[in-house]
Amino acid sequence: MREIQFREALREAMSEEMRRDPKVYLMGEEVAEYNGAYKVSQGMLDEFGPERVIDTPIAELGFAGIGVGSAMNGLRPIIEFMTFNFSLVAIDQVINSAAKVMSMSGGQYSCPIVFRGPTGNAGMLSSQHSQNFENWFANTSGLKVVVPSNPYDAKGLLKTCIRDNDPVIFMESELMYGDKGQVPEEEYLIPIGQANLVREGNDVTIVSFGKIMKVALAAADELAKNGISAEVIDLRSVRPIDYATIINSVKKTNRCVIVEEAWPLAAISSELTYNIQRNAFDYLDAPVVRVNSMDLPLPYAPTLIEAILPNVKRTLQAVDTVMYKK
Repeated sequence: MREIQFREALREAMSEEMRRDPKVYLMGEEVAEYNGAYKVSQGMLDEFGPERVIDTPIAELGFAGIGVGSAMNGLRPIIEFMTFNFSLVAIDQVINSAAKVMSMSGGQYSCPIVFRGPTGNAGMLSSQHSQNFENWFANTSGLKVVVPSNPYDAKGLLKTCIRDNDPVIFMESELMYGDKGQVPEEEYLIPIGQANLVREGNDVTIVSFGKIMKVALAAADELAKNGISAEVIDLRSVRPIDYATIINSVKKTNRCVIVEEAWPLAAISSELTYNIQRNAFDYLDAPVVRVNSMDLPLPYAPTLIEAILPNVKRTLQAVDTVMYKK
């Protein structure tokens, strides 16, 4: 094991898969000559050349469409969006082409493509660059949606996604690229749809994913100081969702708090809440409580950002609620 950055884990995953399979290539804005907007693809142009690490114009609809067409014809593209906020320009290719071509062709065509890039807020970038789209894409039949929270998961999951025969949305965070974590030197894969029980506990289950796992784990640390044992689950993927791990945890702790950056309406936390209360109702000692971003476009001012996003204080208040503490 060695400690590497999140961006390095992603780079290793892509490079290893490109060495293993000549059909894999990377395409997107600034991925080649500039080494990636966040330096994720640093050095890859030198190793693989301009035919496999391809710079594009600022034209997401165009290069997403090229990626979908090439995937239907036997290649395995990795399409990088500089941010998933820009994926809205290409959403027709993602939703109406990549996600549906297998069923619409009666199984004659598959679309083994990975769309990857950062999601959610990255600090003071204001409303148009700070949205969460995990629940948008997870609402689409035909897509898989993966949201890693640490370098180890990022590498193992991305390698699995590149090998998958279905289109995958792989969502990162600009605030995580510099995060460091232990990653094995030898090859490993992590299955899509298998949640990670990060921390065992007995009093309350806290569920989250992506960079908001930092909030969940920090809240668990604070709870431990007060003698409250929190079990923390990292979803890793939001389509498919590992309901069994969550349900089994709630059956043990009898309480659940879900922490998610997205807006509250039709969020992943809404789906989880329904399934917990549908399948573990008799085990619950309190209704499930969600901690989401406030239902507002994200502002620019850092004080307002702090007030709107999920944080440790709001998570602790949610735990107090499910434990009937004032």
